Amino acid sequence: MNRNQYAHLLNKVKTTIQKRDTNMRRVLSAESKLNATLRFLASGNSYAGMQYLFRIPKNSISKFVPEVLDAIYDALSDYLKVPNSEGDWTEIERGFNEKWNFPGCLGSIDGKHVIIRASMFSGSEYYNYKSSFSIILLAVADSN
Repeated sequence: MNRNQYAHLLNKVKTTIQKRDTNMRRVLSAESKLNATLRFLASGNSYAGMQYLFRIPKNSISKFVPEVLDAIYDALSDYLKVPNSEGDWTEIERGFNEKWNFPGCLGSIDGKHVIIRASMFSGSEYYNYKSSFSIILLAVADSN
């Protein structure tokens, strides 16, 4: 995710996830919540591990991550399609069973590093653990 994409996503979810300060406490910023949530999704760290990285208690992280994910889902609903009825889910499961002999499956997800030539002055922005420059393509699909 580049800076423009991050700014666009933050702009879409900020009003939903930002709370107000009170006399008793200051709230976490929308930026902190979004950063921690995106890091959680990217790394798969536990809430306990994340509390040291962001200096936010794990009980707070466990409360706001689902809220931020709901906000992202709502904000990006134009880009996402999820089955709406039980019949739709049953149809997808039947497709996986018939086409791929994979009963009980409701979807598949996979990621791929797409190798790119680094632009000038990009530094380590697109540098990955495979010692190359890439962007990540992540796909979610039904049986087709």
